[in-house]
Amino acid sequence: MSAKKPLEFSLEVITYPLLFVFVAWLVFWAETRFKVNLNYLGIVPKSVEGLRGILFAPFIHGSLKHLFNNSIPLLVLGTALFYFYRNIRFRVFFIGFILTGLLTWIIGRPATHIGASGIVYLLASFLFFKGIFSKQYQLTALAFVVVFLYGSLLWYVFPIDPKISWEGHLSGLLVGLLLAVLFRKNPVQNKKFEWEKESYNPEDDEFMKHFDEDGNFIESLPVDDDETVSNDELSEKKDLKIVIRYSYKKSDKKTDTL
Repeated sequence: MSAKKPLEFSLEVITYPLLFVFVAWLVFWAETRFKVNLNYLGIVPKSVEGLRGILFAPFIHGSLKHLFNNSIPLLVLGTALFYFYRNIRFRVFFIGFILTGLLTWIIGRPATHIGASGIVYLLASFLFFKGIFSKQYQLTALAFVVVFLYGSLLWYVFPIDPKISWEGHLSGLLVGLLLAVLFRKNPVQNKKFEWEKESYNPEDDEFMKHFDEDGNFIESLPVDDDETVSNDELSEKKDLKIVIRYSYKKSDKKTDTL
């Protein structure tokens, strides 16, 4: 397993999900512009020719609504995958991509299955279960965000609509769970504050210097750039006298008063 890496944003986090969605829109535009139908490239279960759909089906959509409904989740969930799991993201995506299509080919009913819905379910499932298994607050919070945004997707893994490929949805859900188990080791580095590090020394901490042995706060007052005086030291110097001198200069000009 790869070493843990801290979370950090980079351009590629959004570039790859955006590229996937762009290709899907480009295919839909080509179908519309040149009046061609690429549905025959979808997944046809238990058919040798239908195996090619494992690679092509996620980029083919039956309508603009179908494409739009898949685009937003792909961008959101894909970005989350590439940001939080950068050292396993490509393996999760490509292995999940192939396995989701293959499982759909195995369990699907005799029909042509197209669309990226299976990939959406793959990403949602992996992010949810991986976050729960991680026992780390950032990833667990991400799991609950996924449930909040896309929890309703769970209903569509059942055959409630004959026009919807629930087999593809179920395949994505199961493959996402499988990958979450296979990659259950947490790849995200926990952020440590200064006081959590082994090299931490309270005596060198500027903030801790403001507290005495009993935990009482000690306010320090600046005197100059190199010295400060505490309240106790200030009380010892309470007899100090401050002398203010004023200088007056007589003006030669006369002032008229109205």
